[in-house]
Amino acid sequence: MKLRNILALGLGGAALAALLVEPSLAQTPAPEAAAVPAAAPVPAKGDTAWMLISSALVLLMTVPGLALFYGGLVRTKNMLSVLTQVFAIACIVCLIWVFFGYSLAFTNGGGLNDFVGGFSKAFLKGVDPTTTAATFSNGVVIPEYVYICFQMTFAMITPGLIVGAFAERMKFSALIVFCILWVTLIYFPMAHMVWYWGGPDAVGNAAKALAAATDDAAKKAAQDALDAVNADAGLLFKLGALDFAGGTVVHINAGIAGFVGCLMLGKRIGYGRDLLAPHSLTMTTIGASLLWVGWFGFNAGSNLEANGTTALAMINTFVATAAAAVSWLFVEWAVKGKPSLLGMLSGAIAGLVAVTPAAGFAGPMGSIVLGLVAGALCFVMCSTVKNALGYDDSLDVFGVHCIGGILGALATGILVNPDLGGAGIPDYTTKPGELVVGAYDMTAQLITQAKAVGLTLLWSGIGSAILYKLVDVTIGLRVTQEEEREGLDIADHGERAYNY
Repeated sequence: MKLRNILALGLGGAALAALLVEPSLAQTPAPEAAAVPAAAPVPAKGDTAWMLISSALVLLMTVPGLALFYGGLVRTKNMLSVLTQVFAIACIVCLIWVFFGYSLAFTNGGGLNDFVGGFSKAFLKGVDPTTTAATFSNGVVIPEYVYICFQMTFAMITPGLIVGAFAERMKFSALIVFCILWVTLIYFPMAHMVWYWGGPDAVGNAAKALAAATDDAAKKAAQDALDAVNADAGLLFKLGALDFAGGTVVHINAGIAGFVGCLMLGKRIGYGRDLLAPHSLTMTTIGASLLWVGWFGFNAGSNLEANGTTALAMINTFVATAAAAVSWLFVEWAVKGKPSLLGMLSGAIAGLVAVTPAAGFAGPMGSIVLGLVAGALCFVMCSTVKNALGYDDSLDVFGVHCIGGILGALATGILVNPDLGGAGIPDYTTKPGELVVGAYDMTAQLITQAKAVGLTLLWSGIGSAILYKLVDVTIGLRVTQEEEREGLDIADHGERAYNY
């Protein structure tokens, strides 16, 4: 016991001596942890789930929505041909998109970056379950595969819209070749010009670096970096054109291509003389209803995340569609004496088209006004103007999609005004790292929107005419008169939609 006491006393004395000799050992605080770089944003499960659902909804718009809508509007002998055309286009474009379409639309194109991307992500090179794509909020991302799928469904439906302009008279082989060329040379560049940019974090981080710069040299370097980030975008995006979900990229683009096609193929046999009535408005109603449901993915999904702007796009897609359907219904009732189901359905599609570019920018009351105008305007275009000019746009692709898209694109420049209930112009640099409402000039924005409309009309109109001509001299665009009279179901596909 005595020995243990001596050892304990000795150890205690040694510890006390150590504290007295080097007090800093006891008083020095623990070293501070080294600064840790900010973690990369991680996709939220809610945003990811919403975008997966939105992608499926846009596919629903194409098959079966668009296929049934168009199929019901043609004659019985051409029903199966329209279903086949829409389904085949969707499948072929799906594959082209992952081969090189996504890369051409959403990567840097070097010297041609204003107009088209490059091949750095051809065959989805460098994409895996861990890579992400930017949304419109700082620090918010989604899995890149989800973004690829969502944008793929847009590419799949857009050339399918063109089919309605020359339905019942174009060769299936010619249509497939034309659509492959069209998505490659017209659609992918348009998507790049309107929607390609570095994302909010790239802009925000560069703006933060500029704000933190202290000397002239550092400020110049930071400004050059910010300018480079802003320059890495498509031409129309850099101009400030607003297109929330595809007024230019989808509707004007497809609408003018269809119009050029119907002019170059000529009128259907018996147009203006024989009855060319829809064979099943029941099918058309089912298709139109599916289009409206799917359009929530189209418009609300274009926000790329689940938040208040997504809800704004959704309610706008409700009210603009209803307003346009009611508008067409009552205008037609006043002019022709009877309200038609086909008119109401056409009005609903016109409202969906018109609100597409404005969905996340306009307020609900502005969207209702837009829908009312769209229904009336598209009715006039599809009846009075079409009859006066005498062109055979079989299913009114030009009158609804192109004209409705032009109206929506221009109206977006007005309805985005916060004073009119709009969401305002997005600004990522005034408060680096935050999305705030930027300065708004109605005249300047309308001019920008008009430039976007004009470029789309020229790019797609002239480009499509060249492609139609190329296909015509190599394959031939139109079926023979005998095949047209027999119907494309049998002539092109050897089967019928209905066997009684």
